[in-house]
Amino acid sequence: MIIKTAEFIISNTQIDKMPAPSKPEYAFIGRSNVGKSSLINMLCRQKGLAKTSQNPGKTQVINHFMINDTWYLVDLPGYGYAKVSQTTRKSWEGMIKTYLEERENLQCVMVLIDSRLEPQKVDLAFIDWLGGKGIPFCIIFTKADKQSKSKTASNVELFNSTLLKNWEELPSFFVTSAEEGTGKEEVLAYIDEINKAFDPYITNE
Repeated sequence: MIIKTAEFIISNTQIDKMPAPSKPEYAFIGRSNVGKSSLINMLCRQKGLAKTSQNPGKTQVINHFMINDTWYLVDLPGYGYAKVSQTTRKSWEGMIKTYLEERENLQCVMVLIDSRLEPQKVDLAFIDWLGGKGIPFCIIFTKADKQSKSKTASNVELFNSTLLKNWEELPSFFVTSAEEGTGKEEVLAYIDEINKAFDPYITNE
């Protein structure tokens, strides 16, 4: 897949005010400061499409982007550490969970994991929650350029082996670098394949 157009549509916190669920949708989420905005910009070939920041917790609403006039990319607030109040954090969590459970055209949650780190409890807990709810997801390991290929491979293997303690099989996963463009073609091909099977009539019933 080649992304020719990527357009910001709306920022929202309520499902009933989001775009009609007539097109396939993919939500990107991860721990604060995992490199989500940089990855989205790399995939879409637009440097400033998603706002990047050195301060965790930059994304505070659900952002919809229309890609190639055929599918939605959704930028969700990060989970885990952020310099916000506990009340605000709980509000984010409620908003995110409601979206993930109720958005009928959501095809896959792209869970971003920092490839430089050993398995984090908050990431594993979120993945287990998705599995418990039956929400389709894949894993995108980010920032692969920040260390050696062998270190990235070692951390990915450790994360996957940790998952297998609770899971019978591994989800699809991709290793990426926003700086070098690594993994771009693989992630977009994965989305393209799912798009081919999307049936809006089933979604809207």
